[in-house]
Amino acid sequence: MSAVTQLTRRLGTVDAIAIGLGSMLGAGVFAVFAPAAASAGGAVLFALVIAGFVAYCNATASAQLAAAYPASGGTYLFGREILGPWWGFLAGWGFVIGKTASCAAMALTFAAYAAPGWERPIAAAAVVVLTVVNCFGITRTALLTKVLLSVVLVVLVGAVSLALPAAVPMGDWFTHGPLGVLQAAGLLFFAFAGYARIATVSEEVREPTRTIPRAILGALGGAMAVYLAVGVTLLLVLGPDRLAGSKAPVADMLTVAGQPGLTIAVRIGAAAASLGALLALITGIGRTAMAMARNRDLPPFLAAVDSRFGVPRRAEVAVGATVCVLVLVADLRGVVGFSSFGVLVYYAVANASACRQQASERRWPRWLNVAGLVGCVVLALTLPFGSVLIGAGVLAVGLLARLAIRS
Repeated sequence: MSAVTQLTRRLGTVDAIAIGLGSMLGAGVFAVFAPAAASAGGAVLFALVIAGFVAYCNATASAQLAAAYPASGGTYLFGREILGPWWGFLAGWGFVIGKTASCAAMALTFAAYAAPGWERPIAAAAVVVLTVVNCFGITRTALLTKVLLSVVLVVLVGAVSLALPAAVPMGDWFTHGPLGVLQAAGLLFFAFAGYARIATVSEEVREPTRTIPRAILGALGGAMAVYLAVGVTLLLVLGPDRLAGSKAPVADMLTVAGQPGLTIAVRIGAAAASLGALLALITGIGRTAMAMARNRDLPPFLAAVDSRFGVPRRAEVAVGATVCVLVLVADLRGVVGFSSFGVLVYYAVANASACRQQASERRWPRWLNVAGLVGCVVLALTLPFGSVLIGAGVLAVGLLARLAIRS
C-alpha cells in the first residue's frame, strides 16, 4: 500500500447532498423526538425551529468556508487557516470525539430496531461491516447512502400519510419553560448535524466552490422539511405526554392510527436510516482524522491514503475500532449528550472562523455567523450537566496532550 496523501474528486452535487441528508435522516428522526418532548412538551416544534435556525447559521458558515478552502478536514482546516492551529485543533478534536459518539448512537439505534435484545454485538458487527465498505472507496459509500436514504424516505412518507387521519387537535402547547425548550433544541440539534459530512469530503467533490454550498443547504432544507412533517404528525397523533414516554415514536404512531401491522416497515426504515447515517459518519470522521494527522495533531500514520481506492483507510479503521469499543460499554443517552456537546463546539469554531472571512469570500451576512456562534454556546451550556462536564473534560485532555507534544 502506497502512502499517498491526496484524495480524488469523484462526487457531484447529488452525491454530496445524499451524504449529508443520509447523515441527518438517521437515528434522530426515529428516536430524538421522544426525549425532546420530555424536555419541551408540546413546544417541541418550537425547539425544532430553534435547532433548525442554529443549524442554518452553521450551514451557511460551513458552506462559505468550504468553498474558500476545498480540502478535507472541515472546520479543523478552516480554524487552522483563519484563527490559528489551536482553534483548528479544538474544532477537529471536538468533531472527532463528538462524531465518534454519534457513530455509537447510530449503531445502537440500528441494533435496537433490527435485533432487540442483541443490541451491543449487532451494533459492533454493523460498525465492522460499514467500515469495510468505506475502505473500498467514496463512490461506493455515496451509492449505498443513496439506496438507504431512498428506503428511509419511502417509510417516513408512508408513515406520515397513514397516521395523519388519526390526528386530533392539541391543547396547551406551552407546558414547559424556556430552559426545557432550549434543552430540547440541543437534543434535536443532534439530528441536524449531518451536513458537516459534506464539508469533510470537500477534497473529493467536483467543482467544490459551486457544489459544496448547494449541497449543504440542499441537505439541510430537505431534512428540515422531513423533521417538521414527522414532528407535527407525532404530536397530533400521540400527544406530547405519550410521545415523551415512547421508545419507538414512529412505530407507536402507526399503532395508534390503527396500522399496527406496518410497524415492521418502520423498523426496517429505522434500521436503514441508522446504517446510512453511520456509513456517512465514518466517512467524515476518517477524513477529519486524516487532515489532523497531516498536521501531526494526530499520529502521522493516519494521514496515509490507499493508492487503489483513494480513501484514508488507516484513519477509518481506527475510527471503526473506537466505535466498536463504545457500543460495547456505553449507553445511548450518554453518547447522544456527549456527541451534541462536541459537535456544538465544532460549529462554534466554524462560526467564529466565518466571522473573520474577508468580504470577497463572503456569501452570507456576518450577523448569521454571530447568531450561529451564540446559538452553539447557548445550546451546549443547556445540555444535561453530565454531558457538559464529560465533554469539557475530554476536550481538555486533548488540548493538554497537544500542549505536551508541542512543548
